[in-house]
Amino acid sequence: MSDILWPKGYVPGFTDNYCSNEVIVAGLTTADVWPFLNVPDRWPTYYRNAADIRIEDGKGPALEPDVRFFFSTFGFPVNAQVVEHVPPVEGQPARIAWHGWAGEEGTEARLDVHHAWLIEDLSCGRVRILTQETQNGGPARDLAKSVPNPMINGHQEWLDGLVAAARATRG
Repeated sequence: MSDILWPKGYVPGFTDNYCSNEVIVAGLTTADVWPFLNVPDRWPTYYRNAADIRIEDGKGPALEPDVRFFFSTFGFPVNAQVVEHVPPVEGQPARIAWHGWAGEEGTEARLDVHHAWLIEDLSCGRVRILTQETQNGGPARDLAKSVPNPMINGHQEWLDGLVAAARATRG
């Protein structure tokens, strides 16, 4: 199975917070799942922790390389820019990742994240969806101490909603 590609400064184990969630389900393909992740306006239809979505610079509705967008999540207003974008192609995993930030740069309230997704078809009609996020900054250190971990729980809800939305279109 494939893994996430990490940029310098965001490698798990060297950041202030890290979370990883994954599902493997039968009966779906990467192509079934991709449209629900790659079009941010769809996120609130299956994930209650995404709101106020705007794609910047007249782009959209789908994400693409270098596109900037905004959304609210976990109580943070997040500005983001797509840093990796590989649509589904047979024989290779689809990938999407963004750098997100909130707060004034150089302050303790600043939060910087790398949120990455990998979707790949597996044998026997299964699909694997992996999402991992690393975070740096004061808010990340606070989140890392939280029990239960809101990032793990929130991202699991996102995965479960993503799978349900994709399944609903298969009939």
